[in-house]
Amino acid sequence: MVILINNVVLVGRLTKDPDLRYTSNGVAVATFTLAVNRTFTNQNGEREADFINCVIWRKAAENLANLGRKGALIGATGRIQTRNYENQQGQRVFVTEVVAENFQLLEPRSVSEQRRSADNDSVGGNQSNFGNSYNQTQTSQTPETPNFDRDNNDPFGGSSIDISDDDLPF
Repeated sequence: MVILINNVVLVGRLTKDPDLRYTSNGVAVATFTLAVNRTFTNQNGEREADFINCVIWRKAAENLANLGRKGALIGATGRIQTRNYENQQGQRVFVTEVVAENFQLLEPRSVSEQRRSADNDSVGGNQSNFGNSYNQTQTSQTPETPNFDRDNNDPFGGSSIDISDDDLPF
């Protein structure tokens, strides 16, 4: 017996507010795009991001549309799905997307709103860090944004943990 696994776990930022729609049968479906930083930098030392198209269904779709806002850091789990269709010009279009089964907000709403406000102030009021560019450069970390880089040698940010050897389970 062969077991095939199709699981996806993503952590990224919403590039815009989720788009909530309803099928003709009244089933909620939301589409959204997550900007997910790569774990390495390119030859110029810049951090790039992948922009991953996702879809989520039913109550989870309604919850995401109500709670998720552009720039919000979310975690999503699901599976990769491919499909194809014929467009109006008669061309075959192939689509690969993540069908999210659930999501979780990974920072308080107040932090997301602060970030959006700061982004709007710093770029003229109506643009965002997720424009049309597929090259994201991570220049600095704000206090609200934890640094999950692999090259961060101290996961505790310089603070020590006071644990005796007797407290360890191994």
